[in-house]
Amino acid sequence: MKKFSLLIEALQGSTKTNDKKEALVSYLRDAPEADRIWLVALFTGRRPKRLINATLLKRWCMDEAGIAPWLFDESYHTVGDLSEAIALLLPPVAETAAQELDLADLMGKIQTLQTATEGEKQDFILAEWRSLSRSACLVFNKLISGGFRVGVSEALLIQTVALFSGKEQQAVAHLLSGGWNPNETTLSELLSGTESATIDHSKPYPFYLSYPIENGTESLGEPHHWQVEWKWDGIRGQIIKRNGEMYLWSRGEDLITDRFPEIKALSDILPDGTVIDGEILAYRDGHPLSFQYLQTRTTRKTVSKKDLEAAPAILMAYDLLEEAGEDLRSLPLEARRRRLETLCDFRKNDALLLSPTVDFRKWEDLPTLLEGARERGVEGFMIKRKESIYQAGRRRGDWWKWKIDPLTIDAVMIYAQKGHGRRSNLFTDYTFAVRDGEKYIPFAKAYSGLTDKEIAQVDKWVKANSLEQFGPVKTVKPELVFEIGFEGISASPRHKSGVAVRFPRILKWRTDKKPEEVNTLEELKEMLELYGKR
Repeated sequence: MKKFSLLIEALQGSTKTNDKKEALVSYLRDAPEADRIWLVALFTGRRPKRLINATLLKRWCMDEAGIAPWLFDESYHTVGDLSEAIALLLPPVAETAAQELDLADLMGKIQTLQTATEGEKQDFILAEWRSLSRSACLVFNKLISGGFRVGVSEALLIQTVALFSGKEQQAVAHLLSGGWNPNETTLSELLSGTESATIDHSKPYPFYLSYPIENGTESLGEPHHWQVEWKWDGIRGQIIKRNGEMYLWSRGEDLITDRFPEIKALSDILPDGTVIDGEILAYRDGHPLSFQYLQTRTTRKTVSKKDLEAAPAILMAYDLLEEAGEDLRSLPLEARRRRLETLCDFRKNDALLLSPTVDFRKWEDLPTLLEGARERGVEGFMIKRKESIYQAGRRRGDWWKWKIDPLTIDAVMIYAQKGHGRRSNLFTDYTFAVRDGEKYIPFAKAYSGLTDKEIAQVDKWVKANSLEQFGPVKTVKPELVFEIGFEGISASPRHKSGVAVRFPRILKWRTDKKPEEVNTLEELKEMLELYGKR
């Protein structure tokens, strides 16, 4: 654990990619084989379930440190992170007295104790707190509380493992995907493709991701070299038919086959050795439904008949990655598209639709076509080079996304909360409201879009203009006006405003506007009528 916690410190203490890569490779070279696979597992989201809830951790920490609840709460609110607050409040362990388990041993203990009694969990956690260095205690707290996050992208991890193993990045990305279990394999076995002699037929290919268009379409050259498609607002997914079994993976590498039985039923028409990349959509009467409908399908373990009727799902297919067991990713997009068209035409089914290409002759045609994007229920365009192979991760040059401008509304800040990590001492998370007569009705939360200088200015203002405090949240005078942008809007009975907005963020601090000039709830609902999906 000491080596692992030092690695986490190094990763979080640097913003330089090469430094992070060097730290990761060094750890992989020196760590025991059992710890290597757990490093990869933790950094790819294969964490065990939360061992204990925050309330019990807080109580045990107060008892161990001998502090009052008010002092714990003040410390927690100042630090902004529960795991870090506990590590700082616990009595320090002398360096000479620290005795720490290897990472693999610790993860084994955490998994074993998932079904233990509360008393057994308490004994284990207290024993670790009394033997761990402060930095190791912080990492331990994040592992047991389910809050383990680290600033290492999937692409950086793949680059690191490729450097460590001497394999191509594309191959490493594929070998690290799928449903492997760190308890049943080693990193060496995973990279050799043996996975303890068990073939994982469900393994998806790493998703190819796009970049936002930067310098306009004119920089892309001749239009006839490019394929343009609609950009769908759903869940990116791969359907896989291998060895007579059907699998549906999300981009986040969650196996979600059973949540979409209508897509799973495609197993009856798809031939073995087929992998299709596409977008899972809630879809009815030839039109995509709001993303909100799709969320009802992903948040429930079992899908009822009512769910299926309210939000029928389809896969909008836009790439064919495997056919008859042959990996097609090295073929040009144009060739893969022809095969996909043949497959979809021959295997007609309501749950499998071919994503249509956009007919255009010159780049100047696209802005006009984009004007009707919201009415179509799409987010914009995907622009793909016809000669492009299917790569792994985010790559510049061949796949671009051109999103429609966000919907915007002027709103006033009414609540503020401190952030996390390096911003744990600053108020960076804000709640915004629109006007309803003499009242302000909250409709969105946002924490991105301001510069560091603006954040410091808002933080100073919040501290000087707070009215009440409810836990970590401060009520502030409704005076600061901001322009809020969001990707979509839909009706929501769960929200006081009656609407839910998707991906809200701050576009601009409107220092030129007064609170009485912000948009009204009526105007927000008019926007819902105009642009809200069904």
